[in-house]
Amino acid sequence: MTIVGSIIVIATIILLIMKYDAKVVLLAAGLLMGIIGGQPMEIFKAFEKSMTSAGLISSICSCMGFALVMRYTSCDKHLVNFLASILKRVPFFLIPGVVIATYFINMALPSAAGTAAAAGAVFIPLMMSSGIHPAMAAAAVKAGTYGSMLNPGLVHNAFVAKISNVSTMDVIGFHYSANIASLITACVSLAIVAFIMKEYKGYVAKNLEIESNFKVNVLYAIMPIIPIVILLLGATAIIPAFKMSVPAAMVIGAILTILVTRTSPKAIANSFFDGMGEGYAKIMSIIIAAGVFVAGMTSMGLVEAFTVAMMDNPAVMKVAAAVGPFLLGFITGSGDAATMAFNEAISAHAADFGMTPVQMGSMAMLGGTLGRTISPIAGATIIVAGLAMVNPMEVTKRNGIPIILALIVGSVVLAMS
Repeated sequence: MTIVGSIIVIATIILLIMKYDAKVVLLAAGLLMGIIGGQPMEIFKAFEKSMTSAGLISSICSCMGFALVMRYTSCDKHLVNFLASILKRVPFFLIPGVVIATYFINMALPSAAGTAAAAGAVFIPLMMSSGIHPAMAAAAVKAGTYGSMLNPGLVHNAFVAKISNVSTMDVIGFHYSANIASLITACVSLAIVAFIMKEYKGYVAKNLEIESNFKVNVLYAIMPIIPIVILLLGATAIIPAFKMSVPAAMVIGAILTILVTRTSPKAIANSFFDGMGEGYAKIMSIIIAAGVFVAGMTSMGLVEAFTVAMMDNPAVMKVAAAVGPFLLGFITGSGDAATMAFNEAISAHAADFGMTPVQMGSMAMLGGTLGRTISPIAGATIIVAGLAMVNPMEVTKRNGIPIILALIVGSVVLAMS
């Protein structure tokens, strides 16, 4: 059983690397293992359990609903242009500033591809017109597309909270220092790479300029961060009255957006619910498929065998928790499927390895997210490369050392927490 199951798992990884649809591959592999393991009905039970996980659905779908409202009202565009207007005044801080600004935008808009498109459309021309090489400009935007780890609506935060029996904000409170440390490491490292490669000045841009006449409405620019501010102020008890659930904060943010932008309530409601549907279709579907895959592994005894093997050497697990999802995220261009499967199968047993579920889940989350950040075939990489008109591999080459260093620093901080 262990040998056959391992072959199926390896084949699954290969198919994911070959860019086959993650949902189909995970569902098919899970069902196949369930049949071979003699427990096919357990697969369907896992499917049903995953598709009705209330905590995950409410956090993820409401967050995606709010993100679509921001897109519909163009509030995300105002936020990006507002940040660009500030960065233009400090050219020496442009590269690290863009990384931080993109990270900040990704906190409010938890979609790497969406953030890359919104931020890249403004920041890449801005940097190029300031003399920065196109590939370096694209790398700076791409390096900041993991700010979603500090967003309560991120699926992995919600999932780790669920298996740990804590709140989503507790999970973020645990790993935020590691995230900030990794961000600072990436910023400084990328700036050094730009200096060594002499790509921080001297480039002459042609026909690529940002909208110089774009009029930023500061109130519009503030809207995308309202739910995050509410949740942080409530979770830290700075304003106890603000302590509320993620869906409540997202709905309040949408209501305030109606008042500020004076957009039709009907249009906002339609956008919000369209976004919720998109969240279920694009994100919850991966969670469901990962749940089925893990159920299949369990039916063949793979989870138990792997857990026992790791218990004999807990030190290896501390490294594998981050490195495994990182490598898969890099190879496949998406850290979601690998991170979800790892957390559901392994992080729930973190105590057996001398770690807490929050600690192990956070390490897997950081690894998978940074692996996707450095991947040349990730959607966000292709987007920024297209905006800068360079090969995606050129972006990866420049982000290679900074992101690997960010992984090391972030993992060390988490391991010591």
